[in-house]
Amino acid sequence: MSAPLARAAYETLEPYHVLAYFNPHNEAAQQSLGLDQLGFYFGGRAAPLGRCTVPVVTATFFNFNPAYVNHGWNAALSAGLPQVEAACTEAVDRSLRDALGGLIDSPDLSTIVGALRVGIGEASYAGRPLAAAWAFAPWPSEPHLQLWHAIAVAREYRGDAHVAALVLAGLSPVEALVLHEAPHPDPALRRRTLGRKTTQLTRGWSDEDWDAGTASLLAKGVLDDEGTMTDAGGGLYDEMERQTDHAAASFWAKVPDAEAIVTTAKPFVKAVIDSGYLPGTRRKG
Repeated sequence: MSAPLARAAYETLEPYHVLAYFNPHNEAAQQSLGLDQLGFYFGGRAAPLGRCTVPVVTATFFNFNPAYVNHGWNAALSAGLPQVEAACTEAVDRSLRDALGGLIDSPDLSTIVGALRVGIGEASYAGRPLAAAWAFAPWPSEPHLQLWHAIAVAREYRGDAHVAALVLAGLSPVEALVLHEAPHPDPALRRRTLGRKTTQLTRGWSDEDWDAGTASLLAKGVLDDEGTMTDAGGGLYDEMERQTDHAAASFWAKVPDAEAIVTTAKPFVKAVIDSGYLPGTRRKG
């Protein structure tokens, strides 16, 4: 199965997954457990790892400040991982019901989930700890939540591979973020970026940390004086993306009729986008 299909699947399905982190029901769920956003985020996303130590979560999440992980994970452990998981699932459930409307009864949901579960069952999880944790975690019973769970496995499968590419490139967590947010030599290249301010806020790095990462990349010849990727920096970025796509392709090779399955999922993803819950989107209708 080709790397381009793995890339297309990621770009197509991602909005359905990230609804878990951007929806109007999370705040009440957090408050019900006495958690802030960090506790709810790390507890919800890393809960399948079980009650492991903070360094394990820090290593798995790679580009977050260890202090952020320490705060969030310990708070989630104190609240109880099963309780955090249940609250996250309820918020996702309510959000997807809002977004999908009548589509929630579509038989296509079960078709998509069935194919993805074949791929999940046959994939190799060597070197992919977070994907493995999600793959072998208990599944929800409703098809719309099963689709979210399946996409979570595929997403973390790709994410674990991307962390490997970053490590292989010799990048520190901050350097990886700075490089990702820097302008690429090819202005036509479509990329998902958050901007420096949002990236620092969500990942927990100070201005001093960011400036040090920038200086390091400048010394390596990866960035120029304007903070734009050099040709070498663009080449490094592109190579890491190629490595990630190639590694993710092994998952999609196990999914029956993968290209058709991704196409069949598009109306459900569009409904999530049209809900207006995600950053940069507005509710339609």
